[in-house]
Parts: sequence; C-alpha cells; structure tokens
Amino acid sequence: MKAVQLKNGFGFEELTLTELDIPMPGRLEVLIRIRAASLNYRDLVILNGVMPIGIQFPFIPLSDGAGEIVAVGEGVTKFQVGQRVAANLQQKFIGGSTRAEVLKDSLGGPLSGVAAEYIVLHEEGVVAIPDHLTWEEASTLPIAALTAWSMLMESGGLRAGDTVLLQGTGGVSIFGLQFSLMAGARVIITSSSNDKLERAKALGAWQTINYSEVPEWDKVALELTGGGVDHVLDVGGATTMAQSINALRTGGTVSMIGFLSGLTIPEFDVTSILQKAATIRGSQVGNREHFENMNRAISHHQLHPVIDRVFPLSRIGEAFALLAEGKQYFGKIVVQI
Repeated sequence: MKAVQLKNGFGFEELTLTELDIPMPGRLEVLIRIRAASLNYRDLVILNGVMPIGIQFPFIPLSDGAGEIVAVGEGVTKFQVGQRVAANLQQKFIGGSTRAEVLKDSLGGPLSGVAAEYIVLHEEGVVAIPDHLTWEEASTLPIAALTAWSMLMESGGLRAGDTVLLQGTGGVSIFGLQFSLMAGARVIITSSSNDKLERAKALGAWQTINYSEVPEWDKVALELTGGGVDHVLDVGGATTMAQSINALRTGGTVSMIGFLSGLTIPEFDVTSILQKAATIRGSQVGNREHFENMNRAISHHQLHPVIDRVFPLSRIGEAFALLAEGKQYFGKIVVQI
C-alpha cells in the first residue's frame, strides 16, 4: 500500500511517499481503506517538531481520515465490512470528560496517523459517517468539526438567540458558523480578507469584521451586540485572548481552540475575567459520544463541510505548504488517498 512517512525526523523535507505492507486486523480491530484525509494545524506543528509528543520514526502523519471497512478481526460487533467510517482522534476517549490517559492515544501523534491507503483501528475508535457526505467531506469531521461542536453544543450549551464570535475562516471557525446557524444563533466572524468575509456572509454570518482594518474588533463586537457576545471560539491564543474576553457579555464563555499567534499571553490582566464572571474553557476536541451526536445533527440538517482545496497524496507537501501560509484558504484542506 501507499503511505506517507516522516522517515528520520521532522520537517517538510522528511515527507516521503513509500510502499508498505497492508496491515491485518487483530481481535476487536477493523481494517479501513482510507479514501481521504484532512489537514489540521495540529498536523503542521507535529510535522515541524513543535509539539513534542513522543513520536517514533518512521512515522505516518495526519489525524483525520475517512474510508470504508474492508475486513474485521475476531470479536468485532460494532461494524461490518462495507460500512463508511471516520477515525476518532483520541482512540480511547469514548465518553465523559477528558482524562490525561486518553490524550496518549491520539492518531497522527503519538500514534501512527491516517496518511496511508489502509489503517487498522480498534472498533471503539471508529465512528460511522453520515450517508450524504463524500469521502472528502467526511474526512474533515474528527478534529475541526468535533472541536466546534463540542465547545458550542456539548460544553457551551449554545441556544437559539445566542451570539457567537468566530476568529478567521479556517476549519473550526467555519464549522462553528454552520453549527451556530443550525442552532438558531447569530454569528460575528473576523478575518483580514474582505473576500472571505463576503463568503462567510453568504454562508449566513450576521456580521463581519476585518481585523486588519479594525484592530479593536472586540469593541465593535460589544457595540454590535449592545453588551457582548455569549461565546467566542478563540483560535489565536496569545494575541487574541484579552480581546476575546473583552468581547464577552457578563457570564459569557471563551473556548480556547488554538494558538496561531503563540502560546504565551504577555502581561495578561485577569481583572477582566473576574469582572465578567467569564468562563475560559480549553479544548481537547471531543469524545466518541460527542462525535456520534454531531453526526446525527449533520445528517438531519444535511450539512456539507466547506472544503477549500483537495490534493492527491503524492502532493501532500503542497497541502502542508498551503496550510502553513495560514491566510490562503477558506474551510478545510483535504488529501485524497
């Protein structure tokens, strides 16, 4: 089978298309023919060696993949040959709250990833995908979609009439837009590109803010809402957290999703958290039960993920380069396998 590996170390130059033996499923395992995989910022920082999580080389990258089951091992009862499935990022995170031990069993680091024609997973780490989705669309669900769903719907308790502030137009934010609209909420979305803001409006965004033209976007959000938003999905980290908190209403919630602008917040004044009785919640994506809940909602509403570009597996380096540019895509980047 074809697979992409980091042969001897980290970096773009280590990405190698190679031939490997097809693995065989053991007891309670399923063999999946992967048809598509999607890229996340997590994959990029792992590729660059920024996230030290005990990877051993050679290593197959990428966390998110979708395909069909082509063989099952002894004792498998949850799935049958021919079913369309996606891999859950954290293979042992079945339900309940996040625990330290489940983070050790994450695909694409430290566990081997999905950038291969065939992978073997335990049946508990696999989720059936909505029938109406293409392979490419289904591959975008495990991290970006599930993160937005878990933070807004499962942990955040999003309700009709709430206001959600989203940063940028990457995968998590666009799923956040789609799920918020599904729930009857209104959305404010920021970007440095007016073209992307127009696309967000076309998808249903209530208001848009170009943060390059209006650096104090938090104050605009306060004015637009007459007192602050209910939820913020913060993907920036270091340079956006203070403004995210300021944009909240009293009692609002900031969900920490990413760290695109860095990990360390300089001279952060916690007074704003106290004054607003704000909830700051960190994200570790979501469990399998959340994934199944999300897929039922996606099926019911016939939602289609937004994909910017699709690359063949042989051009995975170009897909990573596009992801690294940061501002050149809208939605998700996908690799066909």
